[in-house]
Amino acid sequence: MKGFFVGFLVLLLLSAPPMVRAQFTYATNSDGVTLTITGYIGTGDSVTIPATINGLTVTSIGVNAFENKGLLTSVTIPDSVTDIGVGAFGECTGLTNVTIGDGITNIGALAFGNTQLTSMSIPGSVASIASELFWECYSLTNVTIAQGVASIGDGAFASCRNLLNITIPGSITNIGEGAFTDCYDLTNVTMTNGLIDIGDSAFSECTKLVNVTIPNGVTTIGQGSFQTSALTSVTIPGSVTSIGGSAFSGCSNLTSVTISNGVTSIGDFMFSQCTSLTRITIPGSVTNIGLLAFANSGLTNLTIPNSVSSLGSEAFYGCINLSSVYFMGNPPTADSTVFANDNDPVIYYLPNSAGWSSPFASREALLWNPLIQTSATSFGVQSNQFGFNITGTTNIPIVVEACTNLANPVWVALQSLTLINGLCYFGDPQWTNYPGRYYRINEQ
Repeated sequence: MKGFFVGFLVLLLLSAPPMVRAQFTYATNSDGVTLTITGYIGTGDSVTIPATINGLTVTSIGVNAFENKGLLTSVTIPDSVTDIGVGAFGECTGLTNVTIGDGITNIGALAFGNTQLTSMSIPGSVASIASELFWECYSLTNVTIAQGVASIGDGAFASCRNLLNITIPGSITNIGEGAFTDCYDLTNVTMTNGLIDIGDSAFSECTKLVNVTIPNGVTTIGQGSFQTSALTSVTIPGSVTSIGGSAFSGCSNLTSVTISNGVTSIGDFMFSQCTSLTRITIPGSVTNIGLLAFANSGLTNLTIPNSVSSLGSEAFYGCINLSSVYFMGNPPTADSTVFANDNDPVIYYLPNSAGWSSPFASREALLWNPLIQTSATSFGVQSNQFGFNITGTTNIPIVVEACTNLANPVWVALQSLTLINGLCYFGDPQWTNYPGRYYRINEQ
């Protein structure tokens, strides 16, 4: 190759057993003072790459240089090496240990793919963890990523099935598509502030990943990014402006979801098939709930804030436990399929809203207007209990709640009631146990 000198060198290296002969092919770089290791033709199982050869500094390990060397078990790379090429140690199926020097700035895609590495430390001098870098490293259990690394490439740790935990340092802004997909034993992911983008399917099929807290600052969560049956809880910060379709679809053990104020959209299929999810609080920043967003989930009742202006088709399809949906504002745009194949949930709307009629999206819509009758003779202490009548639309369900301190209220549900024929009576026999007690009505 023009500008390069290709030669062969036989080096005697101290290893176990001593004096193992290791053979490299190499090419002198165009600067005339550095070289690239282009191949390995030795038979030793443990290799230490020299920092110099014939007075020239070894700065690179070339593309596929050690590929498919099945007998290779250990490699030590000196500080002089700054670049490891694509597939450099790929398919070295016996390789269990690699020590990387502090000079590394670039490691190419698939450089360690399908090896038997058990642990790895990636220095902060590496700008990016390349795509599929550790693809199918089934024995990899521990990875340390130093502060300074800026991104994790697509499929970087895909199918590292024994990887137990990972800490994403604050210098990383992007986790690529499928970066940790099929990491079956991954139980703990620590993500720190600095992260901005989580790619499509980033943690899909991580079947032991139980809890996820997404740090504030993340703006994008990709499609199918956390599709895993093990996930039980997730916190989504208000910095998120985009959540891809099916982000949490199929998380059958998901019971707790916190969506912070600031999130504007719940995407298509986002919580579909989340059969254990019975309740969720939608913040007032959400304007759109997408196609099949909660289809076949375990929701029992739901409050839709007045910020929501549209509901996607079949948004609550197959939610057979859904009995009531409370709308806090005017009716959003919706078609007749929104509640298809449900158990006929009742729709409730507030007196100060406009544009409502019954049915809504093919379901009965009722005005939710319970009112405590403070001027009625029933109000006050009677038969050793404090009580009052409540009136409103016939058969609407309510919950009477109480607290003892309005400055720092902690509301406790006392009794669930139904306004049969538009009227019910509530009595509190425990009222004498408190120096003061305040009451309010809430939805069930």
